[in-house]
Amino acid sequence: MQRATHVASHAWTSLVGAAMIRQCLKCKGPLQMTSRAYSVVPPPRDSEEKEMLDRILRVDHAGEYGANRIYAGQMAVLGRSRTGPLIQEMWDQEKKHLEKFNEILAENRVRPTALLPLWNIAGFVLGASTALLGKEGAMACTVAVEESISEHYNSQIRALMEKDPERYTELLQIIKEFRDDELEHHDTGLEQDAEKVPGYWLLKNAIQLGCKAAICISERV
Repeated sequence: MQRATHVASHAWTSLVGAAMIRQCLKCKGPLQMTSRAYSVVPPPRDSEEKEMLDRILRVDHAGEYGANRIYAGQMAVLGRSRTGPLIQEMWDQEKKHLEKFNEILAENRVRPTALLPLWNIAGFVLGASTALLGKEGAMACTVAVEESISEHYNSQIRALMEKDPERYTELLQIIKEFRDDELEHHDTGLEQDAEKVPGYWLLKNAIQLGCKAAICISERV
C-alpha cells in the first residue's frame, strides 16, 4: 500500500511538473524574477513617507490633468488649423501621462486633488483663450505651462535622489520620462514662434504664476 502511494505521488508530481513546463514554454516573454513587490511606488515605511508620496502623486496627477484640459481647449479653437496636428501630438503624450498617474493613484489608494473640477474648467479656458490669440498665443501658453511642470518635476527628482534613489527607482524613472516629454513640448513651443505673440513675457509670467499657485494648492487639498 505504501509503495503504491509513493508511485502514485511520483506520477502526479511528474505530470504537474511537465504541465507547468509546457505552460511556461508558451509564455511570450522571458521569465523574470524580482525582489520588488510593487510596480512604481514602494509601500510607505511611516506616516511621514506616506504623506510625501501622496503629495507627489496627487500634484503630478493634477498637473497632467490640467495639461490635458489646456490642450483640449487649444484643440477646440485650432484643431482644424495647420497647427492642429502638432497640438494633437503633444496632447496624445499628455493623455498617456494622465493615464499612468490614474493607474498609480488607484494602485496606491491616493485620492486626487479635490480641485479637479476647478482645474477642468480653468485648464480648458486657459487653452482656448490663448489659442484665440493664434498659433503664437497657444505656443506661448505651452511654453509657460511645460516649463513650470518640468521645473516642478526636477524639484521632485532632486528630493527623491537625496532621500533614497534606489528605493524610488521606478518612480524616478517615470518622472524623468515625463519631464523629458514636457521639455520637448516646451522646445516645440519656442520653435513654433511662441515669443512672437504680443506681450509674450507678460503672458508667460502670468500663466506661470497661476501654475505655481495650482501646484501649491493641489499638493495640500
